[in-house]
Amino acid sequence: MRARDALLASTALGLGAVAWGAVVEVHAFALRQFTVPVLAPGSRPLRVLHLSDAHMLPSHGRKQAWLRSLTALEPDLVVNTGDNLSHADALPAVLNAYEPLLDVPGVFVFGSNDYFSPVRKNPLRYLYGGSGVAAGGDWNRERDLPFEQMRAAFTSRGWVDLSNRHDEVTIDGRRLSFVGVDDPHLEYDELDEVPADRSSDLAIGVAHAPYLRVLDRWNSLGYPLILAGHTHGGQLCVPFYGALSTNCDLDTKRAKGLHTHRVTGHEPSWLHVSAGLGTNRTVPVRFACRPEATLLTLTG
Repeated sequence: MRARDALLASTALGLGAVAWGAVVEVHAFALRQFTVPVLAPGSRPLRVLHLSDAHMLPSHGRKQAWLRSLTALEPDLVVNTGDNLSHADALPAVLNAYEPLLDVPGVFVFGSNDYFSPVRKNPLRYLYGGSGVAAGGDWNRERDLPFEQMRAAFTSRGWVDLSNRHDEVTIDGRRLSFVGVDDPHLEYDELDEVPADRSSDLAIGVAHAPYLRVLDRWNSLGYPLILAGHTHGGQLCVPFYGALSTNCDLDTKRAKGLHTHRVTGHEPSWLHVSAGLGTNRTVPVRFACRPEATLLTLTG
């Protein structure tokens, strides 16, 4: 009887955890806030709203409303690190969610789920055998999501596309220089050897997936701040331990939040990895890892 009781209790606990993650926590949107000392001494603070991994479905009304409410934070800049879509018909929902934020200066890159609809897969695959194209991702198929229409909608409102590009944005008289890459998870990234622009007020690197080859290159080139998403913070985490996987080669201790990254012989870069706002459509559960957006206050 004791063994059966223990089995029943553990089963009930597991089902309860899944129910919590699928019904409650997946909608428990959180705003994280960090202060990052990357500007020149005496500079006025700069408020950067980092959004990532919305994985929007047409039915995600609560998520759209929460994203629209972030306009009240009055950010100076929006950085969107991709995976906005999760359905071929989700573009109107994405644009509704971001509509008031598109009036704010912004930059963006795309992730794999801006190009390809999610496919059903064994979630345990993320826990072993690597990730991305090299690990046999399901990417040899037609791009079936409306990424070009989304790109056009973003750029028509003034957001800057950083897919394998350098560009600049001037905010409140301050010149910010950027480098960006297309999704490293798909091996679409094209890294160059152009050093960070030291004449600008700040140089920032933007990527969807925080693969080490990208972080190493940008740190060695002198970028003080790097922003990425992709990891979902682990999505299904162990309480008091954290993430079991990052779905890339970044270590799990940096699956989300503000950390540093350093190549030997170079000054450390600040690295912020967003745990994101959504889930893979085929695994719509979060546990011990609330969906989030982050307000980064950059200071001297």
